[in-house]
Amino acid sequence: MSTVEKGKDLRFYLKREPLILGLLSALAVVLFVAVGGLSRIYHDQYESLGDRWSTRGVADLKLERFDRAVNEFRAALLYSRDNYSYQLNLAQSLIGLKRTNEAYAYLINLWEREPENGLVNLELARIAAQRGETERALRYYHNAIYATWPGDQEVQRQDVRLELVEFLLNINAKAEAQSELIAVAANLADDPALQARVGDLFLQAQDYEHALAEYRLSLKSDHHDVKALAGAGLAAFELGRYELAQKYLQAAVSADPGDAQSDARLKTAEMVLRMDPFRRQIPVGQRDQIVIEAFAAAGERLKSCYLVGNSGGNTSATSPASLADNWTKMNPQITERGLRQNPDLVEAAMDLVFDIERKTNAACGTPTGTDLALLLISKLHEGN
Repeated sequence: MSTVEKGKDLRFYLKREPLILGLLSALAVVLFVAVGGLSRIYHDQYESLGDRWSTRGVADLKLERFDRAVNEFRAALLYSRDNYSYQLNLAQSLIGLKRTNEAYAYLINLWEREPENGLVNLELARIAAQRGETERALRYYHNAIYATWPGDQEVQRQDVRLELVEFLLNINAKAEAQSELIAVAANLADDPALQARVGDLFLQAQDYEHALAEYRLSLKSDHHDVKALAGAGLAAFELGRYELAQKYLQAAVSADPGDAQSDARLKTAEMVLRMDPFRRQIPVGQRDQIVIEAFAAAGERLKSCYLVGNSGGNTSATSPASLADNWTKMNPQITERGLRQNPDLVEAAMDLVFDIERKTNAACGTPTGTDLALLLISKLHEGN
């Protein structure tokens, strides 16, 4: 080929080079888009398969078919290995099967990824509680209370705090339970069932004043809640507010005659109110009859407790022998005539009655009937 022809070919090539490069670039773009599209389709199919398995797992988890749920969430993770919710649901399923060690491994990994996740902290708290790891359980429970929750965070946090209270009561940490309950009560919704539940927990924590307050709030909305009536009666009874206890217990027994405990407390409350000689505006004759009955009952209690013959030589003022001697010396004077002639005997006689009831309670256990009523009356007048 001549030099001239070669030059012509080169000029022809150079004129078309941009066109060729453009076509090649366009082809590359088309291929890139196609590959990207195929990749997204493949990824979407993978996600779709993972979601299908997860949906099945969630349904089985709700129905507590934990073994099936475990398999389904494991299948879902094959398609999305790092999916947070899949791992969390798998952990919950494993907990349902009581495979807590496996669940813990997933949960601690999730906690490291999101330490502010409320549900993860709650599940870790439950595992720690089951293992008896009190300090760790408390830490996770408190984390859960102040963590992030989906939906209504206040309701979720309240539920966690109530669960924490139940945990504290189970380990007999009543003071700590009371503190948590006070925090719950301060932000409690106007829900009679929830107020009654908090009242129940206050009762278990032996915070009777707050328990009574919650029951009374509950009963404002639902006057006929039998459990709340019984709870209010018990709380008032423990506070020594026997007239109020009588009111609530009467209503509880009337609504549920089979409530033997409320019925027994009602009888005791009525007896306390009837046998307290120091009630205001009580007629003198009635007061004297109460003292006579109480004095006789205390003497019988002292005898039945077998303390006189087991004094062991103890002659202190509150020894069984001394109490028996004092009762015997005072007994002839404890009559209607004697009390009329010497009104100061009322207080002296009741002081001895209270001493006997306290002493026999310590030696022979909690009494019943009249003696229980007298013991409770003595507590009402301690220090007077």
